[in-house]
Amino acid sequence: MPELPEVETTRRGLLPHVTGRRIEHVLLRRPDLRWPIPREVEELLPEQRIDGIRRRAKYLLLDTAAGSALLHLGMSGSLRVLAGDTPVRAHDHVDIALDSGRVLRFNDPRRFGCLLWQAPGETHELLTGLGPEPLSDAFDGEYLFARSRGRSAPVKAFLMDQSVVVGVGNIYAAEALFIAGISPLREASKVSRARYVALADAVKLILAHAIDRGGTTLRDFISPDGAPGYFEQELLVYGRGGEPCPRCGRALKQASIGQRASVWCGHCQR
Repeated sequence: MPELPEVETTRRGLLPHVTGRRIEHVLLRRPDLRWPIPREVEELLPEQRIDGIRRRAKYLLLDTAAGSALLHLGMSGSLRVLAGDTPVRAHDHVDIALDSGRVLRFNDPRRFGCLLWQAPGETHELLTGLGPEPLSDAFDGEYLFARSRGRSAPVKAFLMDQSVVVGVGNIYAAEALFIAGISPLREASKVSRARYVALADAVKLILAHAIDRGGTTLRDFISPDGAPGYFEQELLVYGRGGEPCPRCGRALKQASIGQRASVWCGHCQR
């Protein structure tokens, strides 16, 4: 699944091509993705000017005066700006035609993504109850320490809880915990304030670096310009169970935590 850096890479890639453009029409090749596509998408988006693209967690919001199209890439979705006459491929479910002659095309083979609607001045129910953005000033070690008190869940599951902080998925949680030297199995309430400061710093470092490098190339993700991300080549522990730890050389451990594959070093992470 595309994680926060992939979604932010998509946002940045699309921004200069769609901001300020007028939407000429919307073509839905099917009425639903994960959920039915609201009628407002077809009825209210045409003739609107796109004021910008925002990201909240792993959702993208295409903002207009009439409201915002709310998109999620799901497991395998992608958004690209293409020439209007680009041949349609299988799973090209939505075209948003722009006055530049290009189309913003949403492709989603597994249809786990979504295209929904957020009215002006409202917050869609999918966005309520979300924690702070990990790269914002609201997220730091003091915040994590305060939220972790009384939490018996493993710290990796705690870090991936979207009500605690958004967008820290499996890959980046594993990498951040390794950098901070914290075992993913440790009970969240048993992690000290100082170690949460290190963990928050590691989360910010790893996400900012991944965004800078274009996100993590996964099997189903390609960035808007067709170029893959490069961060996968630099992963320290994720997907490397049984391989030597890059610090101490001991074999990395692997187990399922919260039904997600987890890799860590039993010597370097305590």
